[in-house]
Amino acid sequence: MRIVDRSYNASTMKATRNMRRPRLLIVGCGDVGMRCVRQLQRRARLYALTSHAERRDELRAAGVTPIVGDLDVRASLSRIARLAPTVLHLAPPQKTGDEDTRTRALIATLTATLAAPRIRHARHVATGRLRRAQHVIRARKTSSIVPDGGSPALRASHDAPRRLRVVYASTTGVYGDCGGAWLDETRPVAPANDRAKRRVSAETQLRRAATRRVLTASIARIPGIYAGNRLPLARLEKRTPALVDEDDVYTNHIHADDLAAILLRMTTHGRPSRVIHASDDTTLKMGNYFDRVADAFGVERAPRISRDEAEQQLGETMLSFMRESRRLLNTRLKRELRVQLRYPDVDDFLRTIASPARIQPGAGKP
Repeated sequence: MRIVDRSYNASTMKATRNMRRPRLLIVGCGDVGMRCVRQLQRRARLYALTSHAERRDELRAAGVTPIVGDLDVRASLSRIARLAPTVLHLAPPQKTGDEDTRTRALIATLTATLAAPRIRHARHVATGRLRRAQHVIRARKTSSIVPDGGSPALRASHDAPRRLRVVYASTTGVYGDCGGAWLDETRPVAPANDRAKRRVSAETQLRRAATRRVLTASIARIPGIYAGNRLPLARLEKRTPALVDEDDVYTNHIHADDLAAILLRMTTHGRPSRVIHASDDTTLKMGNYFDRVADAFGVERAPRISRDEAEQQLGETMLSFMRESRRLLNTRLKRELRVQLRYPDVDDFLRTIASPARIQPGAGKP
C-alpha cells in the first residue's frame, strides 16, 4: 500500500502558489501603502522597503516581507535590486534641496543590473535585423512583392523584454497656483516651493529613465488625502483660522482607500509615461471643507480671517497651501483606468460617520 504524505503535498502546493503570485515592491509603506496591502488580499507576493527596523513585525503580520533600507543611503538598497517587476514608489523626497536624491538612488538601484542584459538584448536585436535584411534581399530575387517589415510573429519575437514598471505617487502641488482654474494633466508644471520642485525632479528622473527604456513609469498626481484618521480635527480643536471666502482657495481631495485602489490599478493599466489626477469629484474651497468636517462631528467651525491677517498669524507651511488654488479634472482616471470611486465626494464619506465618537478629536492630521 502506498502512503502519501498529505502534509508535504499541501505545503508544496502552497509554496508553488506563492511562487506563482506576482511580486510587488512598495517603497514607503506608510498609511496608503498599508491600505494597498489590505486591498491586495494575498493576491501578490508583497515586499516593502522600510527605513524603520522596528516595523518589521508589523509588516510581516500584514503578509509583507520587510526589507530594511534607507533611500538616503544607497548602499543599503542592494537587496531590492530586481526583487520585483512592479514597484509602488510612495516615498516622499528628502526635506531639503530642489532635486529628489531619493528617487535618483532608487532608480539607480533598480536599474543597475539591467545594463548587461540590455546590451545582450541589443546585440540579439541587431543580429535579428541583419538576418531579416538578408531574407528580404533573397526574397526580392524571387518575387516583386515583399512584405513590409516582416510578419507580426517575426516582429513579436524581437520585442523588448518586459521592463520594470514603476508607479510614482506625486502631488498636484507641482502646478503651483492656478487661480482656481480647472486643469487637466496637460497643464505645464510651475512649482512654487522647494517641496513641489523636488516632486517635479522625481517625475523628470522617471521620465528620463523611461526614455532610456530601462523602466516604464506612470505618475499619479495626488491632492489632499483624507480618511477617518486623516481629518483636520486637530486643527479645528486648536481653533486654527481659515480664510474668508473671498480670499479662500479651491482644494482637491481623495479618500485614502480610493487612492490605494487607483495606485494598484495603475500597476496593471497605467499607460507608460502617463500622468493621472488621483482626485475625486469634490469642488470645495479650503474653509468650506473644514466646515463640512466640523459639522459632521458636531464641533465648532474654524474662525475666518483675511489673507493679510493669515500672513501675520500662520506658519509658512500652512500658508503655502493657502496660496495655491486649482480645480482638477479627473477624466483620465475614469476613462482610461475606469476607476469607480468608493467616495466620489467628501460628503459621501462624511455621511457614513455615525457618531463623532468613532474618531477622537486631535487624532487626525491637520
